[in-house]
Amino acid sequence: MSLLIKNGRVITATDDYVADVFIVGEKIAAIGAGLPVKADEEIDATGMLIFPGGIDPHVHLEMPFMGTYSSDTHETGTRAALFGGTTTVIDFVLQTQGRSLHEALGEWNKRAHNTTFGDYSFHMAVTDFNETTRKEIKEMIEEEGITSFKTFMAYKGALMIDDRQMIGLMEEVKKQGGLVTVHATNGDMIDYLVQKNREEGNLSPLYHYLSQPEVTEAEASERFIDMLDYTGCPGYIVHMTCEGALNAVRNATKRNQHLFVETCIQYLLLDASLYEKNFEGAKWVMSPPLREKKDQKALWSGINQGLVNVVATDHCPFMWEQKKMGEKDFSKIPNGHPAIENRMELLYSEGVAAGKITLNKFVEVACTNPAKIFGMFPRKGTVAPGSDADIVIFDPNKKHKLSAKTHHMNVDYSGYEGWEVTGKVKSVLLRGKVAVDNDECKIEKGYGQFVKREKVSGKI
Repeated sequence: MSLLIKNGRVITATDDYVADVFIVGEKIAAIGAGLPVKADEEIDATGMLIFPGGIDPHVHLEMPFMGTYSSDTHETGTRAALFGGTTTVIDFVLQTQGRSLHEALGEWNKRAHNTTFGDYSFHMAVTDFNETTRKEIKEMIEEEGITSFKTFMAYKGALMIDDRQMIGLMEEVKKQGGLVTVHATNGDMIDYLVQKNREEGNLSPLYHYLSQPEVTEAEASERFIDMLDYTGCPGYIVHMTCEGALNAVRNATKRNQHLFVETCIQYLLLDASLYEKNFEGAKWVMSPPLREKKDQKALWSGINQGLVNVVATDHCPFMWEQKKMGEKDFSKIPNGHPAIENRMELLYSEGVAAGKITLNKFVEVACTNPAKIFGMFPRKGTVAPGSDADIVIFDPNKKHKLSAKTHHMNVDYSGYEGWEVTGKVKSVLLRGKVAVDNDECKIEKGYGQFVKREKVSGKI
């Protein structure tokens, strides 16, 4: 089966030109102006942007949390991602303390196998690093193609590991050719502030924000960076939200240290004033919480300075009834925010169309850098001969509004209800097959494949 996309404006992290893209099977076969080829199918992309399928390296699908599960499954979540131009996601396998990494992986494989619409991979979240776990690191990297290991410096008593475990994990992951990622907030300080606010009767969603001040993230980020520097392990900070944490990264560059940094679309666009909307603020209860407008400015600057490498989502949706578990106590609100479908269109509208970032930077942080950092490039993350034909055909001028009434995520509200965006996904190809076209899904459940990843270099 062959397909020819004609006359589109091809955008990669480095290029911008008008050309035809010829696809044979699952791969891009050739790119050029006026290609003299015949194809089984043709798509006229005149006036459209052509860029690689988005990669969201931070999603939580059907994740167990606070006695419930996030409401998007691997089926519904990857399908919604495709509608928004994201063709590959990386989900998190959560080790249960006292149990093995392989046991956790088995559980996630059962959920994802033959259920996904889009391609996917896994990070392994290590919540109990011991000698048994140490031996599994090599097997995860070499046999399973899972090369990134998530750690939590918060959620004490559930997911959090201490600095002793962190150092041990870093040394082993470095030895085996992997990468350590981190949720960098000070769990002890947050636990203290949560308890203090509860005792004082401060129970609204606003106190979720006030229990996680900027210093909790800045301090933990700096501590993680120092441990990376000591061990020489490649590292990646997930969902950075604030100027203080970004300044810790800036300080690291003064000693010629390099690490990777991710922010999420909500931290670029939304701020903590939403927590003042009484219990409606629960829609935006996530950890770390939304910050201030000065932090948005810092993060946009960090993207353009090359300090922030990736824009992800931390997609972890809960139905409104699930959020209401914390109606009388903010600490019982399930943490998470739906965005897997909205990331690419919001980043284009509020980044490119608003003049904050270039088209090339858009592709870099949403597609190419995630592929490079997590060992999928050049198979994923670019439009080039030999790469998977994961392609978005995008109308840069079409305006539309985001709403829970029209989105495909399995959640009954939107964090961006009524938000008008400029630019809309028209068609999406996944491995050469039209997956979405004009708001219709054209593929079946199970078309998505697991992506085994290469060892990481620590460079992009």
